[in-house]
Amino acid sequence: MQYLVIAYDNENVLDKRMASRPAHVKATQQLMAEGKIVSACALIEDDIMVGSSVLTNFETEDEFNEWLENEPYVKGGVWDMEEIQIVPIKIMPKA
Repeated sequence: MQYLVIAYDNENVLDKRMASRPAHVKATQQLMAEGKIVSACALIEDDIMVGSSVLTNFETEDEFNEWLENEPYVKGGVWDMEEIQIVPIKIMPKA
């Protein structure tokens, strides 16, 4: 499933973000190598990470949901799951 995920952090969780970041980076890079995550970016305000955007390319919605449930920033309480935006998209094929 191809989605744009826009997830802002909960208030005052920079320490939690930094603690969860190594696991987040490792898992994201693995999924990027598998083609399941196309792109991942930190959202920045005033030179501080305040959220994330992720372009996903999972085979099924179940696979997408499993990733989201186990994403280190979700499990670590970093992302504000009440305000998360999950937008269906169609990623342009590479030339």
